[in-house]
Amino acid sequence: MKNYAVVQHTYSEFLGLIETQLEKRDIGFSYYRPFVGQGLPGSAGQFDGLWLLGGAWPTADQDNNPQVPDELQLIRIFQKARRPVVGLGMGGLLVAQVAGGKAAMEPAYTSGFVTARKTSAGAGDALAEVLDGQRVLTLYHGAVALPDGLEPILVDDEGRWLAVRPDPLTYGLLFRPEMKPGMLEDIIMEQGHNPPPGITELLVEARREWSGMQKITDQVVMALVTELQLMQERRKMPVFSLKME
Repeated sequence: MKNYAVVQHTYSEFLGLIETQLEKRDIGFSYYRPFVGQGLPGSAGQFDGLWLLGGAWPTADQDNNPQVPDELQLIRIFQKARRPVVGLGMGGLLVAQVAGGKAAMEPAYTSGFVTARKTSAGAGDALAEVLDGQRVLTLYHGAVALPDGLEPILVDDEGRWLAVRPDPLTYGLLFRPEMKPGMLEDIIMEQGHNPPPGITELLVEARREWSGMQKITDQVVMALVTELQLMQERRKMPVFSLKME
C-alpha cells in the first residue's frame, strides 16, 4: 500500500477532502504533528511522498513556527529522494521558500475566494489547465516572494501567485482544495488558532460554494495523480527487526 507522510500544523487543518479521494486509490497516510512536539521523519525511505498542510501563522514567525527549518530540510530530503511533495496553504509557502523564496510576516491574513488564472508557465500543466478560470478558496498567513526564475503556474486576478511547480515532482499551492465548511468551523473553534477576521463570512460563502468546492477537489486530485504519478508506489527501504538472543 502506498503511504504518504503528512505534516499537520493545527488540529483543525488536515487533508480533508483530499484524504478521502486518495484513500479510494489505496493511498494511506502517516501524520506528523510538530505543534504538539512530535518529531518529523528523518528520511523519505519509508514513504511514497510528502504533504505539508495549512497553518495558523506565517512561516516567517519563528515564535509560533519554530519547526520551519526542520520542515524546509524535510522537503529537501524528499526532493533529493525523488518523492512527490505537495504543500497546501502554509505548506505551499514552505515549498516556495525551499525554492529560494523570501518569507515575510505580512500580510497577516489572506483569505477568500479568488479566480485562478493560468500563466504561460502553466501551459500544459494538468493542474493549471483544469483550474484556469475557476474559483478557489485561499487561506494562509504571511507571504513568500518568489525568487527570480520561478514563475507561478497559477495567479489570481491581481497577479498574486496561487501555485508554483519548482520541479517536476513538487507543487506549492496557496489555495485550499482539501478544505470543507466543517474544517472552517473547527478553525473558528480551535483554541489558540489565528483565524482571519472575516472567517465567519468566509464560512457562509464556503457553504454556498460547497458543490463547486467538491468539484475543484476532484479536479485537483486527478491532476496531481496524473502529474506526480501518485498511483506509482516508490521503492521503500526495508524495515529490520532486531532480536536479542
